[in-house]
Amino acid sequence: MQNVWGGISVRAAGVGLVMLLLTASVSANSKVAEFSSQLRKAERKQFEAWYIAQIAHEEAMTTYWDKVELLRKRRRQKRRDKIAFKDRDYVTTLPPVYQGPKLKTRLLQRWNAFQNKDKPVAAKPDELPSVADYLRSAKRHYNFVPERIPEREYKRRYAMEALSHGLTKDQVVRIFALETGGNGTADMQAGIHPTKKTGRPISSALGYAQLLAANSINVIAKHGPKFVTRLQRIIKRERVPQRRKELQAKLASLQAMVRTAKSIPYKWSRQRALARTSLGMGLHPLNIDGLIGPWMQVVKLADIKELAERNGLTNLPGAELELMNLAGPGTGLEMMKPVGRDKPTTNFFSRRGYYRNAIVRGRTSQELIVALDERMDANLKKKGSQEFLAVFDEIIARRNGPVRPAALNAKPAGN
Repeated sequence: MQNVWGGISVRAAGVGLVMLLLTASVSANSKVAEFSSQLRKAERKQFEAWYIAQIAHEEAMTTYWDKVELLRKRRRQKRRDKIAFKDRDYVTTLPPVYQGPKLKTRLLQRWNAFQNKDKPVAAKPDELPSVADYLRSAKRHYNFVPERIPEREYKRRYAMEALSHGLTKDQVVRIFALETGGNGTADMQAGIHPTKKTGRPISSALGYAQLLAANSINVIAKHGPKFVTRLQRIIKRERVPQRRKELQAKLASLQAMVRTAKSIPYKWSRQRALARTSLGMGLHPLNIDGLIGPWMQVVKLADIKELAERNGLTNLPGAELELMNLAGPGTGLEMMKPVGRDKPTTNFFSRRGYYRNAIVRGRTSQELIVALDERMDANLKKKGSQEFLAVFDEIIARRNGPVRPAALNAKPAGN
C-alpha cells in the first residue's frame, strides 16, 4: 500500500525526487544531503521518506491557509459593500492533518542537533510583561497605584456594575468561569495561577474578563471621559478628608491616562501599538483598581452585548457572549449567523491563533459554542464561581426579594 502526503507518493517519488528536494536549495538542503550521507541505509531511507512528507504537508498547509486568508479578504470587501456572505465565501474543511511517517525520537534529536550545530546560542527570548511591569509603568507615568480590595468586595462591585448595564448573573459568571478557570482574581494575568502566582504570562489578558492591554486603551479612549465625570461625582459626595485626597489623586491619574488613550486615532492597530509601549502599559492596572476596575471590565462586556442587540441578538447565553469576547465582537457575530455556524473555526482565527488556542482547534463555530458551554459548566463548580453566584444572589435578593439560587448548569434562553 502506497502512502501519499499532500498528493506526493513517496514510493513513486523515488530517488529522483529525493535528490531534487535535497539539491533544490543549496542554503537549505545542503544540510539535508550532508546529514543524510552520514546515516546508515535504513536510517537514510526513513529520514528521506519523513523529510519528503514534511515538505508535502507544509505545502498543503500553506495552500490551505492561503485560501483561508484570500476568502477572509473577500468577506471584508463584501462586508464593506453590504453583500451577504454565502457558503462559497468560506473554507468548508479543516486544515490538513499530517499522516506521514514519523521519525524515531533519537533520529529526530540527531537531526535537530545537526541543524543547530553551527547556529550561535540564541539569547533567551524576552518574556511578556507581567503585572509587576504594568504596575511600574502606571506608577512611573501616571503616579497611579491601584487600590486593592478583597475579592468578594470586588465581585460585589462587579456584579452591581454588571446588573446596572443589563448583563445577567448567568452571562457574567459563566464568562468569569471560562476566562479565569473559575477561581480568577482581579489581578489575574493569563498564564499565571490566580492563587499560587506560579507560571509565566502568555498574554496581557487581565482580570475577570481578561482584558488585553490594548482593550484597556480602547475602553479608556471610548469611556474614559465618563469615568472621569463619575469619579468627580464620587469625590464631591465624599466627606472624609483623607479618602477625598486619595480619590483626587486617582482622578488626576485617570485624567492623564485618558489624555494618553485619546492621543492616537481610535483604531485597533494604533491601540495595539501603544499597548506595547511603557506609556500605554501604564493604563492596564486600572483593571485591578477596586473602584475603576469593575467599570473597566464590565463596560467591555456591555459594549459586546449592545453590539449584539443592534444586530438583533438579545438575551445571548454566556457562551455566545463569550464567543464575541474571544473571537472579537464582529467576528463572533459572523460566526453566529446561519451561514457561519457550520463553518470551521479556521475561517475566523489567524493561523497562529487557531493553533495556540486548544478549545478552538478542530471545530466548527457551533461546536466551539458547545465546547465553551461545557467548559463553563465545569468551571462553575469552582470556589470562585460559586462565590460570584452567591454575591449576585445577595444583590438580587436585596433588590427584588429572596430568589432561589440558579442551578450550576443553568443557562439563559436563546434568541
